[in-house]
Amino acid sequence: MQLYGPGDQNLRTIREALGIKYFARGNTLKLVGDADAVGKAAALIESLQNTLRERRHLSKDDVANALADLATGKTEGTTKYIDVYRKTAAIRPRTAGQEEYVQSVNENDLCFCLGPAGTGKTYLAVAMALSLLKASRIKRIVLARPAVESGEKLGYLPGDLHAKVNPYLRPLYDAMNDMMEFDQIKRFRDNDVIEVVPLAFMRGRTLNNSAIILDEAQNATPQQMLMFLTRLGHHSKMIVTGDDSQSDLGDRAKSGLVDATRRLKDTEGIGIVRLSKADIVRHRLVTKIVLAYDVDGKYA
Repeated sequence: MQLYGPGDQNLRTIREALGIKYFARGNTLKLVGDADAVGKAAALIESLQNTLRERRHLSKDDVANALADLATGKTEGTTKYIDVYRKTAAIRPRTAGQEEYVQSVNENDLCFCLGPAGTGKTYLAVAMALSLLKASRIKRIVLARPAVESGEKLGYLPGDLHAKVNPYLRPLYDAMNDMMEFDQIKRFRDNDVIEVVPLAFMRGRTLNNSAIILDEAQNATPQQMLMFLTRLGHHSKMIVTGDDSQSDLGDRAKSGLVDATRRLKDTEGIGIVRLSKADIVRHRLVTKIVLAYDVDGKYA
C-alpha cells in the first residue's frame, strides 16, 4: 500500500511520466510498454522499495524526486540521506551540484555556497548542521542572517527584539520546521542549543563546537563578512550561503560574499561551491523564472 500509494496514486504518477501501463494484483506488479520505459519504471520502483525499507514511509515528493533522479541517470541508492530529527524527512542532495556542496561541507571547516534561488543552499546547510548535532559532533547551531529588506524599507517594526528580527530569520525557521518537531525546536532554542540571530549580533563571539551558518550572505558588507568569518572556533563548521545576483545592498556597497570568495578562493581548507540553474529543486516554474531573469548568463 505504501509503495502503490492511496488509490495507486504513485503508480499512476509513474505511468504518466514514463508512458507505460501497469497491472497491480496484490504483491504482483506487471509493467507493459516500450522496453526502455519498462526498464526505467522497474528501476524506479526498486528505488522506491529501497526508500521504504530504510524509512517505512513514502511521500509524493519521494516519487517526484525519484523521477527527477531517473531523468539525470541517478538512482535512489546512490546518495545517502542526511539524518535529521524528523524521521519522515527525506533529505539528500538531488543534483550533482548539491552532492558537491554536501561533500565540501563534510571535507572543509568553512564552505561557501553560491547559486540562484531554489537550489537548496539554505535547506541543505540547515540539514547538515542538524545532522552534526544529532550525531553529537557539535554541541550547538548558530544561524545568522543580515537584517536587510528586499527592495523596500519596512520602517519601524513594533515589538521586542525577537519580534523585530523574526521576519528576516523566517526562512531559517521554515527549513528547521521541515526537519524537527515544533516542540523540539522550541526546547533547543530555550536551551541555546539552536540560536537564530541577526548578523550584527555576532560581533565579539568565538564559537567552539558549533555549526555556524550565514544565510543571504550577499547582503553582508566586507566588514561584516570579516567579522563573521573570524567567529569560527575550534571543532566547528561554518557554512556561508548566498545568491550574488540578488544583493539588496545599496549601489555603493560591495557584497562581502563576492569579496570573500575572491580573497579566499585558493585557501586550503575552505570550500567554494557554485550551484547553477541545473540544481534548482523547487517548483518547475522556478527554473523558468531564473532563466528569464538570467540575462548575463551567470547561472548557465
